[in-house]
Amino acid sequence: MITICIGYEPKEAVAYHVLCHSILTRSSQPVRFIPINKANIPEFTRGMEDGSTEFSFSRFLTPFLSGYVGQSIFLDSDIICRFDIAEIFDYCDTHHDVFVVKHDYTPKEGTKFLGNTQHVYPKKNWSSVIVFNNFAQACRRLTPEIVNNASGKYLHQFEWSSEARIGELPAKFNHLVGEYEPNPDAKIVHFTLGTPCFAGYEDQEFADEWFAERDRMLAHD
Repeated sequence: MITICIGYEPKEAVAYHVLCHSILTRSSQPVRFIPINKANIPEFTRGMEDGSTEFSFSRFLTPFLSGYVGQSIFLDSDIICRFDIAEIFDYCDTHHDVFVVKHDYTPKEGTKFLGNTQHVYPKKNWSSVIVFNNFAQACRRLTPEIVNNASGKYLHQFEWSSEARIGELPAKFNHLVGEYEPNPDAKIVHFTLGTPCFAGYEDQEFADEWFAERDRMLAHD
C-alpha cells in the first residue's frame, strides 16, 4: 500500500479532495491518504510563521505519521496527478533519505493566492513533492519536537539530511505552472501560484484538467 501525506489547508479544502481523486482514479496499487491537518495532529504545536499554508512545517512530520516505516510521499494540495502514482518509485532507491525535484528558479511573481507573500530562498519548492525513505536515519530525526522548533531554513533546505543523500526526480514530477514553460508531458502538475479554484487563476495551464477532475469527483452517475 502506498502512503500519501497531503497538506490540508481549510481555505483550500476542495484542492485536497481533487488531488486525492486524481490519484485514486489512476493508481494501480492501493493507497492510503493522511491529511496533514494541524487540527488533527496534537503533537504539532507550531503556529503559522510565513503567511502561507498551515502545513508549511507540518509536512516534515510525514515520517513520524508513517511510523518511520517504508516509503511515503508528501504532496502539497495545489496539485493534480496525471499518472499512476506507483510509477514514481521507479525513480527512487533506498540509499537516499529523500527524492525531490531539484528546482533552480526565481519566482516570477511577488505574491501568491489570497495575497500571500512569495518567499524566495534556496531549494524553493523542493519540499512541495517529497518521497521519504522513512527508515533513513535523517528522516528519523524529524520528530515532532524537531519539527515544532527547528528553523524554516533547517527544514525546507533539508539541513537535516545532506546534499549527497537528496535524490533527484525528473522535473515532470513537480511541474510548476506559471513558472516553467508549458509541459504537456507533466506527471505531477503543481499550481504553485494559485489553484484554479481561486479567482484570477482559472485560465492557467492545466486549469481545464483541474476543473474536469473536480467535476468527475462530484459526478453522481
